[in-house]
Amino acid sequence: MTPSWKTNTASIAGPDGQPMTVDDLPPQNTTRWVIRRKALVVFGVRGGLLNLEEACTYYGLSEEEFESWTQLIDRHGVRGLRVTRLKEYRDGSAEDAR
Repeated sequence: MTPSWKTNTASIAGPDGQPMTVDDLPPQNTTRWVIRRKALVVFGVRGGLLNLEEACTYYGLSEEEFESWTQLIDRHGVRGLRVTRLKEYRDGSAEDAR
């Protein structure tokens, strides 16, 4: 069954500034959450392509996990989602978090 939000035809600005629609969101079976996929989901929710509850249910995310992604983007930009630098960003010691 297709989720109701998948019929949304709206277009928003994505993480790279390019137009983004629900078709650009990661597939439901995503297990490898790279920077771009995390950012697409966050921008999709922020832009109204889907709501937080739909995103968490569809992707099997907790609200806490999603909120951590949004906080990292707010504090450090999309680059803050890099897992290899997670400790630096969470500690607030990243030099390039200007």
